[in-house]
Amino acid sequence: MALRRMALRDFVLVQALEIDFQSGFTVLSGETGAGKSILIDAMQLVLGARAESGLVRAGAQRAEIVAEFDAPTAPDSPLAQWLHAQGWEADPTDADPTLLLRRTVDVHGKSRAWINGSVATIGQLGELGQWLVDIHGQHAWQSLMRPATVRALLDGYASAQPQAQATGQAWQRWRDALAALEQAQANAEHMQQDRERLQWQLEEIGRLAPQAGEWAQLDQQHTRLAHMQDLQRAASHAWQALDADEGGGALRALTQAGHILAEHRNIEPQFAEWENALAALADPLQDIARALRDYAQAQEWDPAEFAQLDERMGQWLALARRHRQPPEALPELWAQWRAQLAALDAGADIPALMQAEQAARAQYQAAAQALSAQRRAAAPALEAAVTTLMHSLGMSGSRFAIALHTLEQPQAHGLDEVEFLIASSHSGAARPLAKVASGGELSRISLAIAVCTSQLGHAGTLVFDEVDTGIGGAVAHSVGLLMGRLGRDRQVLAVTHLPQVAACANGHLLVQKTVAQQGASSAVQPIEGQARVAEIARMLGGDALTPTTLAHAQEMLARAAQALQAGTDTAPAPAAAAQTPQAAKAGKKKTAKGNPHA
Repeated sequence: MALRRMALRDFVLVQALEIDFQSGFTVLSGETGAGKSILIDAMQLVLGARAESGLVRAGAQRAEIVAEFDAPTAPDSPLAQWLHAQGWEADPTDADPTLLLRRTVDVHGKSRAWINGSVATIGQLGELGQWLVDIHGQHAWQSLMRPATVRALLDGYASAQPQAQATGQAWQRWRDALAALEQAQANAEHMQQDRERLQWQLEEIGRLAPQAGEWAQLDQQHTRLAHMQDLQRAASHAWQALDADEGGGALRALTQAGHILAEHRNIEPQFAEWENALAALADPLQDIARALRDYAQAQEWDPAEFAQLDERMGQWLALARRHRQPPEALPELWAQWRAQLAALDAGADIPALMQAEQAARAQYQAAAQALSAQRRAAAPALEAAVTTLMHSLGMSGSRFAIALHTLEQPQAHGLDEVEFLIASSHSGAARPLAKVASGGELSRISLAIAVCTSQLGHAGTLVFDEVDTGIGGAVAHSVGLLMGRLGRDRQVLAVTHLPQVAACANGHLLVQKTVAQQGASSAVQPIEGQARVAEIARMLGGDALTPTTLAHAQEMLARAAQALQAGTDTAPAPAAAAQTPQAAKAGKKKTAKGNPHA
């Protein structure tokens, strides 16, 4: 999955650039200030780095970067499965499938991204970029002083990232359980006061036991009893009006009216209709009259019932006033208090919370111990691999070591503090890098670690941005040979100012800066033959090319080609030198004495 092509338009100092990349080891060189890192910056941007408006070339409205990579050919590979899940897989009918990434940034800093022609998020670009390119910057050695970086490098070499993630998740669950327990313990006294208050309130309202809808019934019944005499009198008067014994009732008048109409219905047919209508009213009115009579005669004033209702309503009103609630809200208030007491009882179950905290702590300890075991198993293999590469980089006799210290307090990243150490001799005591290594040595150590950890990664392209700073001479030659041999298995791109490194590449890109009336611009072009000899000579002796520097450059190229072909001048390729963690674990039993990881 190597990088095939990049195209830049209006990016920083580049107006328009399209360049094809080859497999193997390719260097980018050029004078100071020419913009050698522009391609690296563009690559980082198209792989999800943060965008800024300053990346747009002066006078332009938008910068555009396109990168084309080989598409994964194995359908069951993790990258192919990820692309399929996102809907970005290559055309299956394409004999030479590629993966096309595109990103634009305008003068306002607004950014857009595409993968294989489909709109993508910047986060998706970044996730995809981890599968494609592994970039090591010129100040990578500084990160070796940061505990988090050192720990991540060892975890990556040990393939322990899943276990590290599981440990972090277990840590968070433990912290949550512990926080819940501590909160419950801190609030125990306050919760007890709340519980006692609720229990007293529930006991009081429980004696009343107000039911939903009861207040409306009580109010209606109390009002009826309070007006019983008036209701009886009204019913009696209404009954008399309908059916009076003296013949003055409405029913008798209705009957008389019907008889009068009946005497003349033969003459006026309309009278017959009215007579029938009056007859239809008679039965309902008789029913109403009987009901009113029964109501007036059946209702009796019961002082005891009225007193009982009055007392019940008084209890409702007194409790409602005490809690500043309308009477009809008392049933809901009763339910709320019961729920609050139940919640307090559940939240204050300190024994259950203690049990949950202990279980979460045990899960974290198990995960963290498993992570520590993976780290300790992988450390000797990484030590050996880095030490071998350090020797090939001019640090003969030095020894790389990894110290794993158990932390006094567990952390989200586990139980270990990881520290990289260096010993000036095989028998000397290993000490922290910052105390014994110079800047040039730190750069070489960082390069060795980068090579070892990159070999275990899945990125098809490795990028080194001036990681050879601070070295020169034979050491620089060794660095170049190391990258050249690394390029046999991976695509390697390196920004360098060292002719010894550039001579070991099988591809060379020259970055040149020109200044015109409309402003400065940078261009990148592949060079070979005499043009490459001239660039190596410039890197050796400056702009003034002489027959001596040209001859020296020619000799340097020939020597590098011979060394790469013969496999001499350096230690074996790092892939052969690096033990697997499993092999290191097996060998650990034989060399446990004096082992800092035991």
